[in-house]
Amino acid sequence: MSIRSTTPIGLPSEGERDDAHGRAIARIRVLRINTRDLTAPRMRLKHLFLYMSLLFAVVAKATPDKGAQLTRSLGKPMVVDEIKQAKLGNKWQGVKGEWKSVDGAIVGRELKADKHAAVLNFREPNHNSAIQFSFKLDGAKGFNLSFNKKRGHLFRVIVTADGVAVNLDKDKQDPKSKPKRLANTKGRFAQGKWYSMLVTVEGENVSVLTDNGVKLTAKHAAIDQAKPNYRFVMRGGDLLLDDLKIWKLK
Repeated sequence: MSIRSTTPIGLPSEGERDDAHGRAIARIRVLRINTRDLTAPRMRLKHLFLYMSLLFAVVAKATPDKGAQLTRSLGKPMVVDEIKQAKLGNKWQGVKGEWKSVDGAIVGRELKADKHAAVLNFREPNHNSAIQFSFKLDGAKGFNLSFNKKRGHLFRVIVTADGVAVNLDKDKQDPKSKPKRLANTKGRFAQGKWYSMLVTVEGENVSVLTDNGVKLTAKHAAIDQAKPNYRFVMRGGDLLLDDLKIWKLK
């Protein structure tokens, strides 16, 4: 049997290997097989089994486990909440909407009676930190991971079905202030599928990583201040959250 391919069978290219943050391998190289070498049924079965084994090995390696840590450089997290308990822990605070623990995950949804987006606080003061969590859009069109300052909104990471953005919020203490888009990028977040996100805040810098390959950075001097909590904000159908980890950074 003769097999010709420009890339070693089952191995990603150098660029794909260097992407350490979980960008799925988008293509499996198509092997050109000399059909004259596959006349024997036993040979056909043998080589089909080999090809399928390599295919499954590459896909499994390229797809991170749900909740897997997106970076090894942060060490042991200060906070770990895998949402295993029947009721949400004391640090979780539902502000608007309905939030409850169901089958090992937080399920949130907007309530029409509130006339407001659903809001869930995780009460952990922070300044420089990294927060990672798993999420699934199960009816929700998207959500925000919002950071407040001592009085009012500060900035937020905005996730929609087709991308991620970082916005500086309007300063309610300044009537002339307006929201400002700091950065945005395209990405795909399908309904009914789990994803993991890591948001790192250091001084005036924000970085965002997801396990489907989204990378985004933003910068603004106002970000470099104390923040009282982390807030999840969503509208519409269900949003599921799980695998919360938080690291305190210097």
